[in-house]
Amino acid sequence: MDFFNVVTIDKANEIIMNNFFDYKFEVEIVDILDAANRILAEDVISDINVPDFNRSTVDGYSIIVEDSHGATGSIPTILTKIGEVRMGERAQGDIITGQAMYTPTGGMIPSNASGVIMIENTELMDDETLLIYKPISNGENMVFRGDDIKKGQVALRKGRKIDLGAIGVLASLGISKVKVFKKPKFYIISTGDEIIDLDEKASLGKIRDINSYALYSMIEKMGCQVVDRTIVKDDYDLLRLEVEKGVDLADIVLLSGGSSVGTRDYTEKVIASFGSKGVLLHGLAIKPGKPTIIGEANGKLIVGLPGHPVSSIIVFKTIIEEYLRQKLGNTEILPQVKAITEYNFPSSPGKRTYHMVQLREEDGTYHASPSFGKSGMITLLSKSQGYIVIKEHEEGINKGEERVVYLL
Repeated sequence: MDFFNVVTIDKANEIIMNNFFDYKFEVEIVDILDAANRILAEDVISDINVPDFNRSTVDGYSIIVEDSHGATGSIPTILTKIGEVRMGERAQGDIITGQAMYTPTGGMIPSNASGVIMIENTELMDDETLLIYKPISNGENMVFRGDDIKKGQVALRKGRKIDLGAIGVLASLGISKVKVFKKPKFYIISTGDEIIDLDEKASLGKIRDINSYALYSMIEKMGCQVVDRTIVKDDYDLLRLEVEKGVDLADIVLLSGGSSVGTRDYTEKVIASFGSKGVLLHGLAIKPGKPTIIGEANGKLIVGLPGHPVSSIIVFKTIIEEYLRQKLGNTEILPQVKAITEYNFPSSPGKRTYHMVQLREEDGTYHASPSFGKSGMITLLSKSQGYIVIKEHEEGINKGEERVVYLL
C-alpha cells in the first residue's frame, strides 16, 4: 500500500464504521453505586413525574398570588394562616383567597396555591394573622409536578457516560440497577528497540515509554478498560505474538510506534498476516499524526498510532474516541470552550491541523496561544490545556478570531 495515499479524518471514520459497524459490545447490569463512568446501554425512560407533587423551593407561605398584589412594606396585605405543611406528608386541605399555609423548603404545596412567598417578606402577628409585605408572581418559589422529569420522558440517553448528575437522576427515579456496556477492552503495545519501561535503567539512546501510560489514562477516563500493556522490540515474530494476544483478549488493539515507513517497522506486515481484511488504510491527511495505520484482524480493530506522544493522542481522540462515541451512541458535546486567539495559527494545505494551545482567562473570556514544540516533545502536551482544529480548506487562523478549543 502506498503510504502517501492518505485519507481525510472523515473518510477514515467512515472506513472504520463501515468495517466495524456490526461489532457487538456486550452489556451487563450493575448497581448504580458501581456505575460511575460506565456507558449506558439503553435509554432510561421515567415511569414517574419528578417531582411527583408541586413543592416549595423556599421556607415561606403558600398563597394565591393575587392576594399579594399591591402589598408593600408600608401597606401590607393581611392573610389568615390556616396551618402548615409537614415534610414528607400531604398538604392538608385546600386554601382559598385570603388564606396562607406555612410550607417549608421541599414541602408539598396545597391545592389552589399558585405561589410561595418567602418567610423574610412576611410577619406573623399572632397564630392566625399574617402580614405580606411584597407581591409575588404566579409560580414563584415553587417547582411544579413533572417540572424536573416528566413521566414517559427519556431521562438519560443511551451512550451517556454515568456521572454525578446521571447518578442523581437514577436515584430520583428509584432505579437501583442500570444496564451498561461492558467496558470496551484495549490491549496496548508499544514498539521499538529504543523503548524501555519506567522501572528499567535508562542508557544512552533509550526512551521511556510515554504513550502507553498516556493512552491508559485516556482509556480509563472514557469508561473503558486496558486488559494489558506491553513493550515489544522491533521483531516481527514477537510483535505478531503480542497482536495475536491482543486480538484474543481485547476489543481494540493499539500499537504505538512502528507505523512509519522504515526498514524495521513491522506493523503493517503483522496486521496483513492474519488473513482477514488486513490493512484498511495507511496514512491520514492530518497534522500531527500522518503515519497512522488502521486494520482488522479476526474481526477486531487494530490501530497503529504514531510514536510521538502528541501525534498519538490526537489520533486516539479523533479516530478511536469518535468510533466508540458512534458505536455506543454517545451524542454529548466534547468538552470545549470558546477562546480568542492571541496569535496567527498556520495550517498545512490539504491536512486537518491540530494546534495544541495554552488557555488563560481574563474577565470571563478565554484567550488561546499556541504551545510551541514538536510532536515528539512531551512538554508540548504537559503545558497545553487543549487544541484548536484547522480544517483542510482553511488557510489558517488570524489573531483575534474566536475559535473552539477542545479540552484535553
